[in-house]
Amino acid sequence: MAQSVHVTAGNSRLVRTQLSRRSLVAIAAAAIAATVVLFVATPLQGLVGFVLIAAVLYILAQTVISNHVEGRRAAINRLVTTLVVACACAAVLPLVAVLGFTIVKGLAVLNLSFLTHTMRGVAEQDPYGGIYHAIIGTLEQVGLATLMAVPFGLLVAIYLVEYSAGRLGRVVSFFVDVMTGLPSIVAGLFIFALWILALGQSFSGFAGSLALAILMLPTVVRSAEEMLKIVPDSLREGGYALGIPKWITILRIVLPTALAGIVTGVMLAIARVTGETAPLLLTVFGNPALNFNPFSGAQASLPLFVFGEAGLPNETAINRAWAAALVLIMIVLVFNIIARVIARFAGVRS
Repeated sequence: MAQSVHVTAGNSRLVRTQLSRRSLVAIAAAAIAATVVLFVATPLQGLVGFVLIAAVLYILAQTVISNHVEGRRAAINRLVTTLVVACACAAVLPLVAVLGFTIVKGLAVLNLSFLTHTMRGVAEQDPYGGIYHAIIGTLEQVGLATLMAVPFGLLVAIYLVEYSAGRLGRVVSFFVDVMTGLPSIVAGLFIFALWILALGQSFSGFAGSLALAILMLPTVVRSAEEMLKIVPDSLREGGYALGIPKWITILRIVLPTALAGIVTGVMLAIARVTGETAPLLLTVFGNPALNFNPFSGAQASLPLFVFGEAGLPNETAINRAWAAALVLIMIVLVFNIIARVIARFAGVRS
């Protein structure tokens, strides 16, 4: 059950007893057996409840036995370590479950025809149709939002780092922090009230891009601001010493140095808004046909397609929703992977 570790220091001999791996396995087996008995003897049922009860019993038994065999300090260390590992697994498990379930459901429908056809003239119970129009709509809406949010956000970040020195800078920084927690439905409602109701414009992909740009802006500002802050001041001072104007120093020295981190932040912002549904419900409206023009008429998008198909009362539509959700997750994962690669291999260099 236990093993001893001997440490020799001069003439003294310290003996420390530790629980072996076999002991931990035995404790886990006993916790599972006790949980089985508990479920048989009581009305308890369900896999999630079984796992939770078994985990709690294992943690309690391990702590008690470790306290008896190894001592109080070692028992507390094992308890905290086990809790940290359990929390990490609990955080990753939902993501793995969502990905696995979506892959299994989506692959049953996903094929080339599904990616190259639209839903124009396709009934909800018809097994045909696809998401080509929704993919085009999502790419155009996110692309326009990026073109609007990135230059503006980058200029705001440059102001906060390079020029801000008073109350105005603190006010701008405060409002950027507030926008970071802005609910997506509020951004969509704002564009709906301003662009569609007040200005009399129609539902369009561009209206959705305006809402997505509002959601992207704080992420772009904060990521670019942090990357500009870690650019060494010696680079700026070297440019000033050579008589280079400040704006040229920023443009030719500071920005290229922080470019990799800025690009990473931008791609993470793009990944964040790609799956947004709430603002598009109020601005884009959805369209079963292909609309290449984001400035005129309602347009489709992948989040809206998933939302619409999942709400229909037939299995065919729900299967299409799973396949579209898989494509959307793949797009978001690609953006995140690209961002991680850039962050790892193209960091800021002094």
